[in-house]
Amino acid sequence: MDLEFLQTVDPQILVGVAVAVVAIGIGAIFLFSSKKSRGCLDPENFRDFKLVKRTQLSHNVAKFTFALPSPTSVLGLPIGQHISCRGKDSQGEEVLKPYTPTTLDSDLGHFELVIKMYPQGRMSHHFREMRVGESLAVKGPKGRFRYQPGQVRAFGMLAGGSGITPMFQVARAILENPKDQTKVHLIYANVTHDDILLKEELEVLASRYPDSFKIYYVLNQPPEVWNGGVGFVSKEIIQTHLPAPAADIQVDS
Repeated sequence: MDLEFLQTVDPQILVGVAVAVVAIGIGAIFLFSSKKSRGCLDPENFRDFKLVKRTQLSHNVAKFTFALPSPTSVLGLPIGQHISCRGKDSQGEEVLKPYTPTTLDSDLGHFELVIKMYPQGRMSHHFREMRVGESLAVKGPKGRFRYQPGQVRAFGMLAGGSGITPMFQVARAILENPKDQTKVHLIYANVTHDDILLKEELEVLASRYPDSFKIYYVLNQPPEVWNGGVGFVSKEIIQTHLPAPAADIQVDS
């Protein structure tokens, strides 16, 4: 730039130009960061995420850890919503199924799915055959429900089998948010003790937040030593272990 020209320009104009340049720079940074914070999901198109770890939890349950584009990336899944996963069944035909990650956006750089693989399940076949290094096609967010912190005084949850994953997602989001005083009451039903998914993680939450999280297990075929419910979830169990109906109470199953 011509230095003689600068010497003839009103100083106030130069200051104004400098302020404008700084403002543009800050705006660009904000725009870039806001785009990053929106997450990695696309509601219209499937995106591939690489499987980086597979942990077998039982004979038919495994935890799948998928990498996001960078160590600071977030999936961008609102609490209470789920993702749609695409795979192939044993006949090579395409299959879609919704799943809820057990991780939150506070878990940077990755997301996890805890999957129970049924013998005849079409998507179960895809996960059973999946190996580290392969990718999963994911689209989302999906779902109408979206949890807002503090929207109710207490949240009652009734889950069975693999239906625990969406409940676990919401419970974690509530309990790990120090500004959310919502109480969480969970009834979790299964056939046997070995069928209980995320038991260790649930027990950690119960131990860490004893005043905010209460969980009651129900088993159809309990072990000899068992202090939870037996049989099926009854009206009496619900009345005892879930909050009573009220305007500021929400119950989901």
